[in-house]
Amino acid sequence: MSVPPQYQQNDAVALFAQCFHALGDNIERVVKGKRDTVELALTCLFAEGHLLIEDVPGTGKTTLARCLAASIEANFARVQFTPDLLPSDITGVTIYRQNTGTFDFLPGPVFANIVLGDEINRASPKTQSAMLEVMEERRVTADGKTHPVPRPFMVLATQNSVDMGGTYALPEAQLDRFLMRVTVGYPDHASEVAVLTGSAANTSPDSLSTIASSHHIAEFIQVATQVQVAEQLYDYIVRVVAATRTLPDVRLGASPRGSVALLRAIRVRAASQSRGYALPEDVKALAVHVLAHRLILTPEAELSGRTGADVIAEVLATVPVPQAAGGARI
Repeated sequence: MSVPPQYQQNDAVALFAQCFHALGDNIERVVKGKRDTVELALTCLFAEGHLLIEDVPGTGKTTLARCLAASIEANFARVQFTPDLLPSDITGVTIYRQNTGTFDFLPGPVFANIVLGDEINRASPKTQSAMLEVMEERRVTADGKTHPVPRPFMVLATQNSVDMGGTYALPEAQLDRFLMRVTVGYPDHASEVAVLTGSAANTSPDSLSTIASSHHIAEFIQVATQVQVAEQLYDYIVRVVAATRTLPDVRLGASPRGSVALLRAIRVRAASQSRGYALPEDVKALAVHVLAHRLILTPEAELSGRTGADVIAEVLATVPVPQAAGGARI
């Protein structure tokens, strides 16, 4: 299902929405009762961002990542992060070939369209830092040479709660490179009963059909970038992000990278709803998932139980929503 350049924007956006929801339906065959989380993962994919899935063990973090990869005809690689994992195990290594007398670079698993970093916070900070360059610049530098990764490129990382044994907190610089952080959560009663009674027993990520190729995903990523954003909405995004830097409970607010990430995400959400324009409601729907993990709270705020999500909710409640001509909301 291609998007020929002669298509009008509305036609392209309609095709985008069809693909988006077809992917969601496909993933939901396995990941039961988590439609909101599935759509957030898809939003991250089409926004060309990286996704951090955080929750306790056994809630389906890895399953969600595998289902997303299985729904796309693209190169997929999985890295199981462990304390003894080395940076070269992820990015690749340069070897000397004695028969030719040359040094050749052997790409690591990060050279794939979809990279699943399973339990990423079980690796040491040194190994985690190997992901910084490729997540931001989509290339790997080895022995003074740069090697680009394929596009589309997405890192799907899972992590257990940092207060569990054998885990390391992710560095702030790496957290900032994830476009979103989501939690899967426990399934509702009906969904868990469906698993136990066997209605989902014959459905696994490996059995899912392919909905779109990497070529189609790349085309639809371009469609999302064409979603219109009003000048007032640009201003609203900047004011929301800037407000996180001035609150007394926040030691370090969201950076301009957070503003850019939020803009990319709201464009995808608008297109997924067959709209060629973004609204303030898109900002409100995604701000917590895009910005909360980028904040560093003061020790006093953390001791009182405040979270980044609480701060973003407070910001959204206080920053005025932009108005269109005549006083109507955009």
